[in-house]
Amino acid sequence: MYFTERDLSRILSNLDALRNSVFPIPASEVEDVNRRQQQFPSVCLIGLGRCGSNIALDVASLVYNARSFYMNEFNIEERQQKETEYRPVRWIKKGLNLDKSHQVKPVFLIEPLVMLGDLDKDIEGRIRFSHKGEKSNFLQDYNKMKIMDLSEVHAGGAGNAPILGQYLAKIILNKDTQKFSNPDWKFIHSYLIDSCGIKANQSRLYFYIFSAGGGTGSGMASEFGLAQQYAYMAKTFDTRPEMENEANAGHSFVFEPIFTSGICILPNITDHGVEMSEALHINSGRLLCKYLAEEWDFSYNLENEDSDESSVMHRIRPWNAMMLISNDIMRYAEETDDGEIQHIDVNAMEKYANQYISQQIFNILTAQAVTTDYDENYFRRAGIDIGETIRLDANDLFMSLAGPVAVAYAESVIPSTPAAVDKLKLFDKNSNSGLNIDDLFFRSIDLPHFNKVTQAIEGISLLPIESGRYREALASYVKSGYDPKDLKDLHFFKNCSSVVSIISLPKDYKLSYMDLNRLKSHLNTLFPNTTLKRYALVIGASANISLTTLIVKSPCLSDDFLTLIVSFIKRCFAKDDYRFNDSLDKAMLDFIRDEHFDEERLDSMLHEFENPAKILDTNWYAIKPMYEKKYRELIRNKDKFVSINDIRLSRDSVKKSIHYLREIYRHKISKTKVISLNNLSDKQSDKAAKADPGADKA
Repeated sequence: MYFTERDLSRILSNLDALRNSVFPIPASEVEDVNRRQQQFPSVCLIGLGRCGSNIALDVASLVYNARSFYMNEFNIEERQQKETEYRPVRWIKKGLNLDKSHQVKPVFLIEPLVMLGDLDKDIEGRIRFSHKGEKSNFLQDYNKMKIMDLSEVHAGGAGNAPILGQYLAKIILNKDTQKFSNPDWKFIHSYLIDSCGIKANQSRLYFYIFSAGGGTGSGMASEFGLAQQYAYMAKTFDTRPEMENEANAGHSFVFEPIFTSGICILPNITDHGVEMSEALHINSGRLLCKYLAEEWDFSYNLENEDSDESSVMHRIRPWNAMMLISNDIMRYAEETDDGEIQHIDVNAMEKYANQYISQQIFNILTAQAVTTDYDENYFRRAGIDIGETIRLDANDLFMSLAGPVAVAYAESVIPSTPAAVDKLKLFDKNSNSGLNIDDLFFRSIDLPHFNKVTQAIEGISLLPIESGRYREALASYVKSGYDPKDLKDLHFFKNCSSVVSIISLPKDYKLSYMDLNRLKSHLNTLFPNTTLKRYALVIGASANISLTTLIVKSPCLSDDFLTLIVSFIKRCFAKDDYRFNDSLDKAMLDFIRDEHFDEERLDSMLHEFENPAKILDTNWYAIKPMYEKKYRELIRNKDKFVSINDIRLSRDSVKKSIHYLREIYRHKISKTKVISLNNLSDKQSDKAAKADPGADKA
């Protein structure tokens, strides 16, 4: 399916070359054979397309600036400590070689490896001459950022057509890396694809950032994700000769779990006085339909339970999870702030949407901090076992997050009351922390809005229902004293299978266990059918108190998600009778809700394959042979040729995505009932039931 380097020594050599560019060796240590080899960061961001590469650049800048601030603060503290020491103490430390300056300074924040890729020939110039390149030393100092120059395959973008972006990505990923003129590509390919999960490559979390409405990011991202998953899954079936394994024991293919996530920016769907380009909706719908079909095949399709290699390798999905963030964020923020949306600069809208996305990634990255400031009693008193508490490492994410995911986010400044900062006792029930945890939770699930105090954009990344109805439901939620009766029946909350909450606290701030207990109560009542709730506690990674909640699977039942999928199916699959009326819209709701999925009815409404000409018009018939010629010229192996027709989505893809939606629509859990062999007699049972009518109900 994709080119994968099989020569282990070449993979290791490529990794070393990339490592040396990420961690340049000082001239004084070049000859030091005992020099400790640097490890790759545990997190990698892959920004694809113009939107994705801009956001990845923002995140890298944010992390770099945050770490620079903390390191400066650390150096100031260290200098102040030295200044307060008596000279004899400094002399003794120096004489006894007790100076710790040679030790590695603590890393306050994770610094991810950042890969930026675009089919635009001028991606490097666009980044180098951006405001970040001109106003700071970030681009020169942040060696962990690499640009994937893919212009030798194609230099003109994907023309806002994801099928072209996907096809070009397939060419890139099928071509032998040794035959690229760009020498850096083989190093990046070995890092992203050939070595993912092995001991020599320590990165375990990969985030693909892209816009769903474009052509390059939307088409390339899932193909890159599939290539990585293909290489990773292939290792599970790779039985290498015993002697070879022994020779390379230090870098063997005995591998660790990796977690990959797409971070998908969805386009505006409704806007006042502005009609959005239909192509953006269709492109996004194609990506969502493709992902749900792949997720259904991999995770739920019982017909594919065969675990042999050929079965597994042909039903992989591109990521473990896909986070959904609506580009409507800025519009909602302006509306709730009584702003005049027509006067907002489009670049400002993109900037603030990017800020929101950067905030979420930043919080997920910093959730790898340890919980050493708290002991086991803290979590027990809050009703949370410390075994549930997670740093968001690959294994925990792998088990907790799958399918579509939405984000809820809010933050607060440290309460200024002395009791909250200086005298707060963790387990003092009567203490007043000064933090309004109810308001913090509410703001996290509210429509996106500005927090004028913290300058953050808060709220939910994808609305459960239309904004007007959601505002009414939220108003009722607050008025009732945070009783979720009007919210918990929304499929977005009711059908959620799991949630992961990240609580980030400033250094030296202690959160009352009553507040944490209150937060847990909100999560339990608003998400009544979650099978799994996981928590991460991050300490010292931010100046404010923040709450991030990842909502799993149920976002695919939101209005926006369904609207985008149906727009794609109607435009690119529907037969003429159904393309322009609402009969297919209503039928899709029936397909999801009805007890029996009427596949024959769907067959009568749709063509066998998607028709890209519905977006590209008559240009499609000129583009198709041109791109296939490019494939043949760049990949000479005739056995590896793939026609662009072969990557079209089929009617089966639509059926599989509907099967996935049906599965989530029916998600529920049964409460645990006590099972006992020590049954009471019927008479005793009747007597007990009268004394406690609720005793037999779990």
